[in-house]
Amino acid sequence: MKPTWLGPLLRSLLPPTAVGLLLGLIDGDYGWSLAIGLATYLAWHLYQLIRLHQWLKTYQPDEPPPDGHGLWGEVFDGLYSIQRRDQRVRGRLQAVIDRVQESTAALKDAVIMLDAEGNLEWWNRAAETLLGLKTPQDSGQPITNLVRHPLFKTYMAQDNFKDALELPSPLNDRLHLQLQITRYGNGEQLMLVRDVTHVRQLEQMRKDFVANVSHELRTPLTVIAGYLEPLLDNVEDVNPRWRRPLQQMQQQAERMKNLLDDLLLLARLEASDSLQDKQPVAVEPLLQAISRDARALSGEGNHQILLEADPRLELQGNEAELNSAFSNLVFNAVKYTPAGGEIRIRWWADPAGGHLSVQDTGIGIESRHLARLTERFYRVDASRSASTGGTGLGLAIVKHALIHHHGRLEIASEPGKGSLFTCHFPTTQLATRRELGNAS
Repeated sequence: MKPTWLGPLLRSLLPPTAVGLLLGLIDGDYGWSLAIGLATYLAWHLYQLIRLHQWLKTYQPDEPPPDGHGLWGEVFDGLYSIQRRDQRVRGRLQAVIDRVQESTAALKDAVIMLDAEGNLEWWNRAAETLLGLKTPQDSGQPITNLVRHPLFKTYMAQDNFKDALELPSPLNDRLHLQLQITRYGNGEQLMLVRDVTHVRQLEQMRKDFVANVSHELRTPLTVIAGYLEPLLDNVEDVNPRWRRPLQQMQQQAERMKNLLDDLLLLARLEASDSLQDKQPVAVEPLLQAISRDARALSGEGNHQILLEADPRLELQGNEAELNSAFSNLVFNAVKYTPAGGEIRIRWWADPAGGHLSVQDTGIGIESRHLARLTERFYRVDASRSASTGGTGLGLAIVKHALIHHHGRLEIASEPGKGSLFTCHFPTTQLATRRELGNAS
């Protein structure tokens, strides 16, 4: 293939060669005349090259390249065409950027751009209103220097921003903000901040309503149960036609009492995000008592309930809350495991922390339900709760009790093969009886 540069090179060398030969014809010395012609031509090229270098060295986007003739004219014209094309592209990009900035500036939610180190690069007006950022003096500052809440610093230090964070506004404690961070590009971060004060107020109203109604219903329910109890104690004196209705009334009254108790417990757990009273809890005796209650609940079901627990391993927390969480998991396993099935309870520790698992050979749960199991009143199947007498609040209680103990619940299940519920606790929540004894 013939080189594409050969033709322009020959054409550019032809004029100085012709001039040198013409001068040689006049003075009779072709060598010197050709050498002078070529040297002059090279000096002209060097001059054009210096002009190009100077233009590139002091380049301004709006400054056109120098004028030229011949081959250098084509070079300068090509550069000028590229420059104009880049200017048009920059203009379109700048228009898009301006529109994006105008639209984000008009948002009520704060939009904040951070570099890979968490330093401020750009933010809209809502960020100044919600977080108190100031333009331009805060530009380049670490966001953790301006939002100093401990939860926010912990959130920024983690690598996983899957879950949003809620915290009070640095400007006003009565404002509740929700923050969500998304990574993009080369580690840069986009932070969205939303005012969720109204949502929190509605949620608090809902919690207060449920707690107040639960308290108010306990009194009439106690009266009803109080009248039913002596009637059923002397059932032989009751008209036979009323015996079955009275027994059903007592069963439903007991079910309503369990529901109210769970609602009040859940309301108390949701009222605080942390423990108010923390003591070392001996988990192994607690699980022994829960296992005995589970065998009594099984009754004629004859479930095999196996317990494997480290007797030395203790958990810092509230015994009543842990008892509610663990018993809900174990009792659920009994309710949803067919007669003769196996339920295995295990309590152990490893370098990652402490773990309590409850595994059954029950009916299992489809994967599409797993993410919502800890929602209050969520039903996988309404007929299940009717047959087992569940309130639909057990796993919600488990979730909030674990939050109080800095734990989390992991659920794995497969229809027809049973379920595995595992509570994970950080090492900071653990202690052993020997360590506690030495400390005392």
